[in-house]
Amino acid sequence: MAIPSVRTIPPWLSSSILAGLVFIAYWFMLNPPDSSKRRYEIPYSEFKQYLQRGQVASLELRGYEIYGSLSEALSIGPGDKTSQYFRSTIPAMGDVSLLPLLEQEAVVVKVIPSERTGGWWSLLVAILPWLLFFGVFYWILQRNSRRLGGGMGGDGELQKFLKGVNKPAEVPDVDFGAVAGQENAKREVSELIEFLRNPELYQRLGAELPRGILLMGPPGTGKTLLARALAGEAGVPFYSISGSEFIEVFVGVGASRVRHLFEAAKKNAPSIIFIDELDSIGRTRGTGLGGGHDEREQTLNQILAEMDGFGGHEAVVVLAATNRPDVLDPALLRPGRFDRHVSLDLPDQSDRIAILTVHSKQIPLSEDVEIHVIAAGTPGFSGADLKNLVNEAAVQAAREHKSVVDMSDFEEARDKLLLGTVRTLAIRPEEHHRLAVHEAGHTLAAHFLPHADPLYKVTIIPRGRALGGTHQLPEEERHTLPEEYLQDRLAVLLAGRCAEQELLGSVSSGADDDIRQATSLARAMVGRWGMSEEIGPVDLRDSEEHPFLGREMAQPRRHSEDSAQRLDKAVHQLLLQAEGRAVGVIHKQREVLLNLITELEQKETLHNDEIAAVLSPAQPFTEAK
Repeated sequence: MAIPSVRTIPPWLSSSILAGLVFIAYWFMLNPPDSSKRRYEIPYSEFKQYLQRGQVASLELRGYEIYGSLSEALSIGPGDKTSQYFRSTIPAMGDVSLLPLLEQEAVVVKVIPSERTGGWWSLLVAILPWLLFFGVFYWILQRNSRRLGGGMGGDGELQKFLKGVNKPAEVPDVDFGAVAGQENAKREVSELIEFLRNPELYQRLGAELPRGILLMGPPGTGKTLLARALAGEAGVPFYSISGSEFIEVFVGVGASRVRHLFEAAKKNAPSIIFIDELDSIGRTRGTGLGGGHDEREQTLNQILAEMDGFGGHEAVVVLAATNRPDVLDPALLRPGRFDRHVSLDLPDQSDRIAILTVHSKQIPLSEDVEIHVIAAGTPGFSGADLKNLVNEAAVQAAREHKSVVDMSDFEEARDKLLLGTVRTLAIRPEEHHRLAVHEAGHTLAAHFLPHADPLYKVTIIPRGRALGGTHQLPEEERHTLPEEYLQDRLAVLLAGRCAEQELLGSVSSGADDDIRQATSLARAMVGRWGMSEEIGPVDLRDSEEHPFLGREMAQPRRHSEDSAQRLDKAVHQLLLQAEGRAVGVIHKQREVLLNLITELEQKETLHNDEIAAVLSPAQPFTEAK
């Protein structure tokens, strides 16, 4: 449950309350309350009448002021309120008859010396409220100045707000040994280490290294870790901030934070500034509301100005990370700013082995755990994904109260990340059988087609949004995709639907994702890669957008209607050919397909060795020419 925030009294309100209390205290100091003697102001003539009638018991004279008491309570207050005490004032010209009258009536008179009510005392009493007022006002200004602006060079709340989160400069405790894989990226930035360690050597020779390095790559590939490792290797302070931390609701805050960040880095040079998510503030200018002069653009302008302000004597390197280099402002990428671009790609199999080894060092592993098998089964995983995989395997082992993490825990973690958590569904027997037929069709085609990836396992246990799945693992990393491999891939995708049609006489909606993938792949083969004799080597893709291979924005391609029709016809023809190949495999291996369906319905999950045992009696498959 969230804890409700406590509202604090604003500084100006608390100061005003304090000033009011001071004035009230001063007033009561001059006019002390007397609960037993409530006095009312009466005219001097009325006072003389009371005196002549002998109703005045005692008097106290304070200069021209009279404080007296009557012999009994009378109606002298406003609204005829009854009181025995009164207050009056002697006229300025005086009254010579007052003293004889007091002696005649034998009134007890107490005289306060008149000098206490005049001279310096009167002057002090007159100016003391103003002194108190200006004193409290000055105190309020000083207090708010310290809170907001820092006072005389202090570090107030406004200064802290303009500087942003106050992160002390520190030397990271990581080095390149913590960055598994990414050898090319480490090689690109490693030459900066000697420059940061010994900048005088380069300055003496007049050499200048790049001031800005842009780290590009998909999320989770280790851009932030590489920047920290560079600072750790060089042993220099590391200033890290996210691009979103520059942007606030108040105009000018982002630019102020940029200035403070660069000032701090220059004071502690040699140092490294790292700006994460640069695309949040570095997008092309002129695209915002309000004529393109918004807070984000002011922040970007300040970054450009600060990077231009570097001199040859300042050993400060600015690193920035982004996964959208295609949207950055061109001024950021010109020479003198972020002119060196370092790409961090998804790790290949050897890099995945190194990453898994690093993250599993602190985890007790069973003897059956084979890191290279796990790495082979995780193509397309980033470094962050692999770290999460190791953690999920450890969580799975702890859930089952194991003392070590074994291979089954890694397999379960991999399936959970790829497909989702196992779901418990009440599937009817006929649906269960159709699902087994569908997945067995995929498995049969993947086993017999010569260029398809090897099988890993097949399951009809629902996970995430899928009711089942056939998993294949490539034997090696592929950087180019041959046409034969892609044709076999199309046949495997359509084989599940073909198996339903051949054995059950109808198809179902279970082939929805298969058809989507097959259509997308066939369109790429025809429209991008020129794998159609009818179309030839013509680029007919619908749009162009690749953040890491070019700076082309996502814009629709314009080609003729005739080209679009020929493209659709070629894609349709390619899919029909793949479907025919899948049907040919099913017709020839129908007997072993039925055995595979039976085995799959009984066990629900079959691994590669079990699949091979079921399909081994079949004759080798050869396609008709």
